[in-house]
Amino acid sequence: MAEFSTWNAGGETISIRKDLRAPMRDGVELALDVYHGTEDKPRPALVALSPYGKELQALALTMPPQRRPSPMWDGCIEAGDIARIVREDYAHVIGDLRGSGDSGGEHIGNYNAGGVSLGQDAYDFIEWVAEQPWCDGNVGMVGISYFGSMQVLAAAERPPHLKAIFVSGGHYDFYETTYHGGVMWFMPRAAREGRGGDSGWAFTDRTKSRMLERYSPEELKKLVAERLRDPDVAAWPNLVHTLNYPKHHEAWFDIVMNELDGEWYEERNPITLAPNIDIPVYLQIDQGRGWTMDGTIELFDALKGPKKLDIGSYPPMQSRPFIEEHEKMFRWYDYWIKGIENGVMDEPAVSVFVEGSRKQVTGSAWPPKPVDYRPLYLRPRRKLSPEPEPMGTEYAAPDGFYQAPLTVTDKVEILSWSTDAFEQDTELMGSGAAHIFAEIDQPDTNFILRLWDSAPNGTRQLITTGYLKASHRELDADRTTEGNPYHPHTRAVPVEPGVVEEYVIRLYPFAATFRPGHRLVVELSNDEPLADEHNALLPPDAFHLPVGRPVTHKIYRDAAHPSRLVLPFTTGEASQG
Repeated sequence: MAEFSTWNAGGETISIRKDLRAPMRDGVELALDVYHGTEDKPRPALVALSPYGKELQALALTMPPQRRPSPMWDGCIEAGDIARIVREDYAHVIGDLRGSGDSGGEHIGNYNAGGVSLGQDAYDFIEWVAEQPWCDGNVGMVGISYFGSMQVLAAAERPPHLKAIFVSGGHYDFYETTYHGGVMWFMPRAAREGRGGDSGWAFTDRTKSRMLERYSPEELKKLVAERLRDPDVAAWPNLVHTLNYPKHHEAWFDIVMNELDGEWYEERNPITLAPNIDIPVYLQIDQGRGWTMDGTIELFDALKGPKKLDIGSYPPMQSRPFIEEHEKMFRWYDYWIKGIENGVMDEPAVSVFVEGSRKQVTGSAWPPKPVDYRPLYLRPRRKLSPEPEPMGTEYAAPDGFYQAPLTVTDKVEILSWSTDAFEQDTELMGSGAAHIFAEIDQPDTNFILRLWDSAPNGTRQLITTGYLKASHRELDADRTTEGNPYHPHTRAVPVEPGVVEEYVIRLYPFAATFRPGHRLVVELSNDEPLADEHNALLPPDAFHLPVGRPVTHKIYRDAAHPSRLVLPFTTGEASQG
């Protein structure tokens, strides 16, 4: 039963329509709440859709924004600043996706609900909103992360009344959201189950696993047994539990069971759908979580209509409740929805905050400046140098480390190499690569690289990261270019122990200026520390599956094995064409 009430927020009264029902084309109804001003008139609407529960989003009216590492930070309160949206004279519409919260229907799998794509539901939802007396027929969307991905899925369906979208912090290629370089990331578990700083999806007993729907019990038993042969998976208690009791962890079970890229992930990949989008799109992302930057840039390049790309500053996690970027969002929607000439389209298409110099660089494409990919070679005595090592292996003996599994140790072994102190400002902007010649004594390991800006006073800031599961080392030769490796992740090829292999690791996009006296430091490990300057800013579950077996690593960096970073040094001014 729909309810109407009011709420006083900072002296302003907000009208609230609770528990409305929007019918989908198959008869399922989605639940929604609407917030708008008290004046009885139609307004443009900003729609927020997710499985996180509309009641949770209402905390934006009563909870001051929290930043990590606050223990009150909750990653699922992402629908936006209700009071601010109402004050700008938009109707804020917050809906529960199919199979979640108070909505009907079943949710099966990722970005797919009961055989109905979430984009199709978003189309029906938006068109229903546009017909309501409190809406003037013009619709945009709002919200970050899952809410952001829903914007792209909706726009790809081309609902007639959706005029523009503004996406901040979205996740796109779902394989890259769940496996970084083939290494499993635990944050999707937090999103589903409500662990480590997330309330989780507001799902009911109408949530189902696509794997359980697709395979017979006998087939599934064999597939689960095969997955448990991975020692990384078998050593992690939560994964053992998930695989043995999948009905308790439906979505997480599906992710764990699909460790390779392919049809399961591509079916609803927002980047694959991007060429269908013809409305104006503003994409915003902050530095510090490289895979989201990578996906945002890939989506930007795939879009055909009016578009903007805004890359913001570190740190990587926005407030919860989400309140950032609203000024930019309202300028975008005031222009495209309200028709206000505010000059937003007279500005360059790409804007990038550069760490270090703390300057804003603008241009017409990413990266906004021309770059020259140059190597920095790993050298003896943990040095990084523009010059390659002249000596052979017998003289430039390999570096190495032995990593015991985290079942028996708390220590993560880390190798590092450093440049000399920079003598002048040195700007880098783009993606990068690490070519690591390594020998391991097991069929698999992880390679985790992290690049830091180290200041003379000892403080440091993360610049970018790279991940690669050794068995996923295959490259797509047609898509790989200098400084931009591409791994298909469609099969795992075990490593032959004792053989030196070249591993090319993608370094996620970044923009940084190293100031005089600062050094560039690269760290290499096969697990990651759970607490340091960067990880302390992330939710507790935002780390990667550790290696479950003991591994000895030898890192060769001699004349025959030129281990190196390949980095994007800027060479000129930004193009504003």
